[in-house]
Amino acid sequence: MWQDKSVFYQIYPLGFCGAPLENDGKVVGRIQKVSEWAEYLTELGADAVLFNPVFESDRHGYDTRDYEKIDCRLGTNSDFAKVCGVLHEKGIRMILDGVFNHVGRGFLPFQDVLKNKEASAYKDWFHIQFGQNDGYNDGLSYEGWEGHQELVKLNLHNREVVDYLLKCVRGWIEEFQIDGLRLDVAYCVDKGFLKELRSFCDRIKPDFFLMGEMLFGDYTQIVNQTMLHSCTNYECYKGIFSSLNDMNLYEISYSLNRQFGSEAWTIYKGLHLFTFVDNHDVSRVASILTNKNHLSLAYGLLFGIPGIPCIYYGSEWGIEGNKKNGDDELRPEINKPNHNTLSEFISKLIVIRKQSKALCYGDYKNIAVANRQLVFERRAEDESILVAVNADAESAAVNLNVGNGMMKDLLTGDKVQINGQYTLPPYSVAYWGKA
Repeated sequence: MWQDKSVFYQIYPLGFCGAPLENDGKVVGRIQKVSEWAEYLTELGADAVLFNPVFESDRHGYDTRDYEKIDCRLGTNSDFAKVCGVLHEKGIRMILDGVFNHVGRGFLPFQDVLKNKEASAYKDWFHIQFGQNDGYNDGLSYEGWEGHQELVKLNLHNREVVDYLLKCVRGWIEEFQIDGLRLDVAYCVDKGFLKELRSFCDRIKPDFFLMGEMLFGDYTQIVNQTMLHSCTNYECYKGIFSSLNDMNLYEISYSLNRQFGSEAWTIYKGLHLFTFVDNHDVSRVASILTNKNHLSLAYGLLFGIPGIPCIYYGSEWGIEGNKKNGDDELRPEINKPNHNTLSEFISKLIVIRKQSKALCYGDYKNIAVANRQLVFERRAEDESILVAVNADAESAAVNLNVGNGMMKDLLTGDKVQINGQYTLPPYSVAYWGKA
């Protein structure tokens, strides 16, 4: 499918566009700023955008008030439709954040329950316990997502709820021409609902992409032929930064071999998982890496490993943001695109990846692994790409049992002679292909 060879760019719209932290009820077309970035995204090489929540919410987007209306702080449905049109004209696809596990307290059906209690027509849309009380003194209690009472858990076993959500998805496809969905907290969304969503989307838009948020566990529980096409690869996200911080590249090489290697016990071979070095929920990679010389290496790994790579807005320039200071620091307003050596390097990586069947679809094989060096091969049919990383401040010789011969450094265009051993420069990334 199209996503397997795409490069995503993730935008958290409420932060990116400088919206107030609380919903103030004022309609301001801030989302139109994304249109001004379309040319930049094309120059960078991104051909898909992941929008975090855009629908009316109480505060941060994951506390939905209305699934059919763009958040007033971002503008109107018409404003967003225009943005979608501009992106599509540039050949950029879009996926939205599907927040189907829970809603905000401002969601009108839940407000009806608070008002009418047992007489509400929506009382079975949620997990309500009448005759009890909660911290809001509602005269009832209910299940919230992981104990967060501001996030009211939906009853996805209720036919009316499922039909309502599917109707909204159809509306998004028809009104905004979206190309897919990221499912928030997919790891706790009812699997029966995931199956029905997949079947529904396959019928109305066969190339519709469904990707889910998965933090741990067996990814195939939700990524399979009947549910989602992909999910977030948090194991390799963690493996990239901690391998560099600990100067122990055995960690990421182990994870990659476990997930995608050639051994019989490989668990995700053939799957295209969603890969990243940071996102709206975790510290920026520039803040979490202890050695800033490793920043380009993290991206060198990201675009070399199996998966669908995604860049979180602003991180391609190395901006910082620490989770310990709260989520809002991770989701800042940015007024205009920037360019620096890191973003230029990332653009080169994107070009190489898009031109390579091996990097988009190929198998994974460890070639040379040490604490501070890693070389692996990606191979598809008759194409082979070697990715080499040296995390050390000193040059390092690596043994390459790939035969002798001339190869091409795809980043520089230079020819390199491989004679069973090669010396990697300090803090370096290399992509080698057929000369």
